[in-house]
Amino acid sequence: MSFPVHDLAERIAAGMERVLVGADRLTFALTIALLARSHVLVEGVPGTGKTLAVRALAVLLGLEFRRIAFTPDLMPSDVVGTTVFNPQTAQFTTRMGPIAANVVLADEVNRTPPKTQSALLEAMEEGRVTIDGVPYALPQPFLLCATQNPIEYEGTYPLPEAQLDRFMIKVESSYPQEAQELDLLARTAAGFDARALEASDVAPVVTGAEVLDAQQQVKRVHLSDGVREYAYRIVAATRSHPRLTLGASPRAGVHLLMASQAAAAIQGRDFATPDDVKDVVEIVIPHRLIVAPDAEIEGVTARDVLRDILAAIPVPRGNV
Repeated sequence: MSFPVHDLAERIAAGMERVLVGADRLTFALTIALLARSHVLVEGVPGTGKTLAVRALAVLLGLEFRRIAFTPDLMPSDVVGTTVFNPQTAQFTTRMGPIAANVVLADEVNRTPPKTQSALLEAMEEGRVTIDGVPYALPQPFLLCATQNPIEYEGTYPLPEAQLDRFMIKVESSYPQEAQELDLLARTAAGFDARALEASDVAPVVTGAEVLDAQQQVKRVHLSDGVREYAYRIVAATRSHPRLTLGASPRAGVHLLMASQAAAAIQGRDFATPDDVKDVVEIVIPHRLIVAPDAEIEGVTARDVLRDILAAIPVPRGNV
């Protein structure tokens, strides 16, 4: 590879460790979404570092960052932008919304009604927004990171299936272990201030040009027939499983392969393996599945079903 994606990922991981404790999986998920040119949904109870993780990533990338607080009264034009009439020139001018940045944090995205949630769809799928019929390209690289509270929390609106399917990755931000939380408290006592990352020795470790280059390298990671068929069989099995009422879409299969390419590149390889598929499948597939009501009553989750599927599908070995 002309650019070492593995080195870039290590620099990001080292920078994130200076800010977060016990968040290796979250850092991995954010890095996969960045390198695969897609988006990530982070779910967790308040205070578990969801917003901090995205802010820290933006600082480490040295890219333009915007945060949008999704509230019940937020309108689509507050996200994508609108046209404004200038009485001095008697002309309309376009005012871009906060979505026009490299790293966008859609904070507590499920606290706004579906009409405003849908304002993100075009940006996520096509990297552009349309204002009064005119399309506007978004800055590149573009990464949308949305956070949400668990849907059981009061005042939340479940994300529509069409929008969930556009998030390549969904990852949970959970409570840290005892040793990790004690480390967090020790850092705070030593002067670490999460509200002022730049003053806490957190600085850019990569450039936007390096990220774009790395994304191109990831696209060229080889996907063999065996790896492609393995990913397909996982996705196809979700569509006929008796404990699911909604299986994974063809987009899910595409996302699974793209994430596998990124996982391989992070490991320093220019080819993906079935193990790369297994490394990312639990952050790419479960949020797209809907468990049948009778199974849900029994406490069965989408992850439980996926693990059953993985156990039943032979992993291709040898020359794949």
